[in-house]
Amino acid sequence: MSVSDLNSSLPISNQLTLGVGLDDDATFENFLIGFENQQAVEYLQYSGSEQFVYIWGNSSPGLTHLLQAACHQAAEQSRGAIYLPMKEKESLSSQILQGANSLSLVCIDDIQEIAGDAEWEAALFTAFNSIKDSDAKLLIAANSSPQVLDIDLADLHSRLQSGLILQLVSLTDEEKILALQLRARNRGMDLSDSVADFILLRAERSVQALMDILDELDKSSLVQKRKLTVPLVKSTLGW
Repeated sequence: MSVSDLNSSLPISNQLTLGVGLDDDATFENFLIGFENQQAVEYLQYSGSEQFVYIWGNSSPGLTHLLQAACHQAAEQSRGAIYLPMKEKESLSSQILQGANSLSLVCIDDIQEIAGDAEWEAALFTAFNSIKDSDAKLLIAANSSPQVLDIDLADLHSRLQSGLILQLVSLTDEEKILALQLRARNRGMDLSDSVADFILLRAERSVQALMDILDELDKSSLVQKRKLTVPLVKSTLGW
């Protein structure tokens, strides 16, 4: 489903509920769990008992991947779920949150993007209250802890601090290489240590940026029918 498909005033109950732009590769099985993040990720994967979970971390520790993985898992279990990226809120209607309590899982990414937006803050506060009185679960991700978010609506700010708060830290360089190789292997590609090192030395270090590069290399490798080598990386990326 594209973002534009959701740019309407219909509530969730009247729309498809898998989510917006889910990445097929964003699964728990395809996520490298850094040593320091193991407990937090396993809690999300095995559906802990908390109704509201707030996960945060800076420097792109893979929060978007985890939210989408939770949606994929819910869909595989035939449970209604939705993924809403607030970086794309301008293409969405805040009314999409109406009926959130009818779902099994509501995942809202980059919640910091609604800070200061009265319409979205009010919509999320209303949805939060409806979910609290239902069997639905709410999973929210942000780039900072809820205590320091610049949310204007005091009651919402308080609600965001009321659940289980999990902090994820960025992967080490060694773990980023392993993450690249895991994703490559799941796509049927062989990414050697030397090629992975070459990419990491020259690319933006965020996990998402590295995965985007791997996507580009995957397409180039298929089109050119060449193995993933340093020369292929150089010619594809202009390095």
